[in-house]
Amino acid sequence: MLSFSKKNIILCVTGGIAAYKSAEIIRLFKKDGADVRVVMTESAKEFITPLTLQAVSGNQIHDSLLDADAESAMGHIELAKWADIILIAPCTAESLSKITHGRADDLMGALILATNADVYIAPAMNMNMWLDKTTQDNYKILSERGLSFIGPAEGEQACGDIGPGRMVEPNEIVSLISSSTNRGILSGLTITITAGPTREQIDPVRFISNNSSGKMGYAIAEAAIELGANVNLVSGPVSLHADKAINISNINSADEMLESVMSFMDESNIFIGCAAVSDFSPVDYIDTKIKKEDSEQLDIQLKKNKDILSLVAEHFKNSYVVGFAAETSNVEENAKNKLNSKNLNMIISNDVSDQSIGFDVDENEVNVITKNETIFLKRDKKIRIARQILKIIHSNIN
Repeated sequence: MLSFSKKNIILCVTGGIAAYKSAEIIRLFKKDGADVRVVMTESAKEFITPLTLQAVSGNQIHDSLLDADAESAMGHIELAKWADIILIAPCTAESLSKITHGRADDLMGALILATNADVYIAPAMNMNMWLDKTTQDNYKILSERGLSFIGPAEGEQACGDIGPGRMVEPNEIVSLISSSTNRGILSGLTITITAGPTREQIDPVRFISNNSSGKMGYAIAEAAIELGANVNLVSGPVSLHADKAINISNINSADEMLESVMSFMDESNIFIGCAAVSDFSPVDYIDTKIKKEDSEQLDIQLKKNKDILSLVAEHFKNSYVVGFAAETSNVEENAKNKLNSKNLNMIISNDVSDQSIGFDVDENEVNVITKNETIFLKRDKKIRIARQILKIIHSNIN
């Protein structure tokens, strides 16, 4: 799997001689699956041209806090929300001071204040500037705030001095961020996840199904791989492609999904039922196509399908069982009833009457509900929601 698959990364380039290395950083991030956007300070342009970084990143360069075109498209607040990771490389002494004091008089400063992304800083400056008490105080303050420093490295500098202050080499920067981001908190655990709809055949060409696209379930599977888990994905018919590290079982009907799930559960620590399983299926399957002209009215008798979530919770009490509740009214109340009636450890509810966070879209907004608490996860891309859900599950099983 690519280390930065589906990760959004902002590289902030400031005005130091090491700015020429920023093109290589972008290349390495993109090679590992990231979407990279570049923010340049005015002084950075004295060392490397915006056109160079635009060509390498494949995206427009962002360089102005008050750019009218940028604000009408991806303004600084949207850019801050877009990012999963922000890297400042090289980071000069001036930029370090600006961030420490919360100055937002340029795009980079505003981004750091507005983002919830993980922020990494790769300092690059003369050794005496790095060792100066003011710079060291800024370093300590930012470290205490949770910003992560990479380097600086020691060695010969452009001015001829030898000591700490060189920017860490691009391949090491990318490697360290990869190791930090993919912490593997689910290493050693096996997770079985269901995704997508099921199809209950009426005849060879017709079936009962629903609008599930499988996007949320697939996002959880990908996030679980990122976090080091072994992942079984039992998927109904969708148009998505799973990461090659995921063990996928493609099924059609609810009965097939149940059979596949049960085959995985003996070795599973966690079960996440994200699929929209059909509640009913036809009592009788007709093995030839029903002709419209054969009757004016068609009656199809339905039977209730087995409840996969309840059966998993009943038979695998040592597993942590998570369900989803896609509701259109009384969302939280209905979800809590489902949590208790099915004896689940956790349920995740969302309002599918809101089409912007319902079926077949890329964003979601959910409540993560256990018997003890409800955690609201505000609207975000499904892959980010998935990462947050898994981290909450991890905190509950440890």
